[in-house]
Amino acid sequence: MVLVLILVLPLLGAAATAAAWGRPTAGWAGVASNGAVLVVGVLAAARVVRTGPLTGAGGLMRADALSAFMVVVIGAVALLASWLGVRSIALELAGGQCTRARATTYGVLVQAFVAAMLLAVLAANAGVLWVAIEATTVVTTFLVGHHRTKGALEASWKYIVICSVGIALAFFGTVLVYLCALHAGGHSASALEWTSLMANAHHLDPAVLRLGFALVVLGYGTKVGLAPMHSWLPDAHSQAPAPVSALMSGVLLTVGFYAILRFKAVADLAVGPGFSRTLLVVVALLSLAVAASLLLTQHDYKRLLAYSSIEHMGLIALGAAAAIALAIAAVLLHILGHGLTKSVLFLTSGEMMAAEGTSRIDGVRGFLARSPVLGGLFGVGLLALLGLPPFSLFSSELLMARAEFEVGLGWAAAAAVVAMVIIFVAVVSHARHMLLGASAATEPLAPPSRWVTAPLVGALVACGLIGVFAWPLSGLLHAAAHVVAR
Repeated sequence: MVLVLILVLPLLGAAATAAAWGRPTAGWAGVASNGAVLVVGVLAAARVVRTGPLTGAGGLMRADALSAFMVVVIGAVALLASWLGVRSIALELAGGQCTRARATTYGVLVQAFVAAMLLAVLAANAGVLWVAIEATTVVTTFLVGHHRTKGALEASWKYIVICSVGIALAFFGTVLVYLCALHAGGHSASALEWTSLMANAHHLDPAVLRLGFALVVLGYGTKVGLAPMHSWLPDAHSQAPAPVSALMSGVLLTVGFYAILRFKAVADLAVGPGFSRTLLVVVALLSLAVAASLLLTQHDYKRLLAYSSIEHMGLIALGAAAAIALAIAAVLLHILGHGLTKSVLFLTSGEMMAAEGTSRIDGVRGFLARSPVLGGLFGVGLLALLGLPPFSLFSSELLMARAEFEVGLGWAAAAAVVAMVIIFVAVVSHARHMLLGASAATEPLAPPSRWVTAPLVGALVACGLIGVFAWPLSGLLHAAAHVVAR
């Protein structure tokens, strides 16, 4: 019943948004439903840690500690994005950039997007997971093209073409895993259930499973934004509305990585961790190299944030390659910290773009002096994103590096540090000009209202507290790590 409620809540928010038909208060239905998802998700996570996995919908839905953790992340990021989305749509309506029908469609699609992600992490079956992630592709295509500019439409087409290719590869990989399970004596109705796959992993054909897992990494890696299938990401994130970019970068990417983690657990039991480790190290280091090289020459601050997402997805892929419980717990902590921090940055960038009228880095100068609150949020958010203490990304990166050295991946960790240093220099250089450079405009900007800044400040404070005091999450992280760790 609890799992069905989690899935129904965003759909109720979509229905309430549609019923409000473009009124200024319509967006608050989504805020309320996403807040309820977060609350119920936290309660479900506490129950899972205490009593074990939950099931629902006749066995089609299942929540172990890993699924429950992802529900909490989705709920937290969705609450932030929908909260600031109310203001974003209100400004578009006031400026004549959006009709009531488009505003209503936007609100419904956002809630459908949240529901699809929740279904993906709560699915007890790998096939249902694939369907849910495919649904996110369809829904977010319309959200990326929401502004209906030439750039937005091009980005939405590029997004759906590349991600559809990736999802097709993931489908072929899932079919191969299904065939392995059938040949190992599994029942056709339950062969793709995660519990069945894990129980029969030692009987799966190693050669076929290797091919299937490679296709899964390449396919779902497209949704994650891992190189070489990353090229859709900067275009989509830079053209989508800021709240949609926050959802996509903050949590959609990691929902895709959740799928990889599930299949990785099966592959490690069937063929040993060496194969998955090699694959993940290759795509991780390639992603870090791509992010480092392109961030140096970036001219758009929304694209800068998008390329930073490629960096962080590379880091979690490298952490997952270590495979031990410490590494997986650090990866999950990183997923939460990145989701909150990147959401703050994309939402703040949306406010900056509304104030300055441009997303070009050279079009924003001295922003901290003109808008101390927004400039301060953006600057602190970048410090958190770069992994400086006391924020949680510092703790998770340190723990991932420690785990990588423990399993003999110290050389890969060292290569990652080199890329991170380059990225640090690039981001700080761009931010210095944006926040501290001399500006042609001397008049200060009107300060944002407290209801806009309060959730952003709260998210950064939460990242700092989690980085220092991990105890509220330690039990959940420990239990979630052991779901997929060897």
